[in-house]
Amino acid sequence: MATLSRESLLELADAQWKRLRRQFEDLEALRRRLDYQAYLLAACALLASLLLGIGDLTTRGAIDRRQAEDLRATLEQVLPRQLYDNDLLAHPRRIPSAGEGTGLDQTEVYIAKKNGVVTAVAFKMLALGGYAGPLTLMLALDAQGTILGVRVIAHTETPGLGDKVEVGKSDWILKFTGRSLANTPARGWRVKKDGGDFDQFAGATITPRAVVNGVAGGLRFFERHREELIAATD
Repeated sequence: MATLSRESLLELADAQWKRLRRQFEDLEALRRRLDYQAYLLAACALLASLLLGIGDLTTRGAIDRRQAEDLRATLEQVLPRQLYDNDLLAHPRRIPSAGEGTGLDQTEVYIAKKNGVVTAVAFKMLALGGYAGPLTLMLALDAQGTILGVRVIAHTETPGLGDKVEVGKSDWILKFTGRSLANTPARGWRVKKDGGDFDQFAGATITPRAVVNGVAGGLRFFERHREELIAATD
């Protein structure tokens, strides 16, 4: 049912309704038949099925469009618009990434191009080890592996403490912009409490520690796959 178009479903519903009307024209005669209840139940089941199918088709497109709009809005926060002239969502690259630092078995990478040349990439990833669970990040890097932007787009951290990783709550997340594996040594990818470069929050060290570790893992993932991503032709 899910593969039928809305028009096909409506045509099917009309045909079935006409067939049922013919069968119900002589209602008194039909009632005398032993299979009257079966016909009635079948009619109700068919109608319910058709309504559910039409509703699914009607709402699915709107949901998909809304999700795409939300994704584009997030990408625009981390990827400067002047860096690309292509549709970022048209041809994402899906790269197996189990154990490679993104927290995902497969990472979907959005390729930014200007005049056909790859200028940047962006991808969602998980920062593991948060106080209340993993945090979902969007990380954007230029072709050399320098961070263009990071955003925390989903988390369950404590309001007033761990939620300072949100750009709407503090500018802490902006401190990653301009960083790379080349200009920040391995020991710098820690919170200051652990001897690194990044501030922790008062009363909340676990959350920023998870994000710092996650971003560093995302940089290493890009470094491992940089050649194939920069050479992307799709």
